[in-house]
Amino acid sequence: MMQRSPAGVAPELPQTMPLEPLLPLFHRLNRQHFDGALVQGDGRPLAELRWSDGRLTRTAGLYRSGRRCDGRVLCEIVLSRPLLEPLPQQATLSTLCHEMIHAWVDRVLGQREAHGPHFRACMARINLSQGEFEVSLRHRYPVPQQPARWMARCSCCGLRAPYRRRREGLACRVCCERFHGGRWHASCLLVFEPAAA
Repeated sequence: MMQRSPAGVAPELPQTMPLEPLLPLFHRLNRQHFDGALVQGDGRPLAELRWSDGRLTRTAGLYRSGRRCDGRVLCEIVLSRPLLEPLPQQATLSTLCHEMIHAWVDRVLGQREAHGPHFRACMARINLSQGEFEVSLRHRYPVPQQPARWMARCSCCGLRAPYRRRREGLACRVCCERFHGGRWHASCLLVFEPAAA
């Protein structure tokens, strides 16, 4: 039963939807679009699945494979908690399916390609077979802007630019082009200072 708010007062809405567990979504998409090929004989996914810990903020998801530092096999799909949490479930499904295509191309087909012909053919097949979400090469989700932690200042011209991380050995492009023919020069090094809060 819906409760009415007093006149002129907007009802309180939750800020974000709780994150959905990835494993049930993975198994559903695997059955629907990959003929069950992305699981091992015991039913475990070929790739580990997890939500990011909050540091994945520039892309909605990633698939990576290789070796861990201790030599164990690394094969995982990571979805961005900060980007996907405030969005509808279709964004999560689209991103998860995108990364599952990468896993399918890598683990099932044994091909090394980013968004090559195998990836694009699978993406087109999935998009034609359903209308719940659309898999795309690049997402267009809003990326939360993080405030700059550093201001870089050119000691020659005084030009200032914000940076999220402090970087060593950067020089002012304008001064390098103006005074040194476009080549890096130590006299144009940027000085990093903490950004004002």
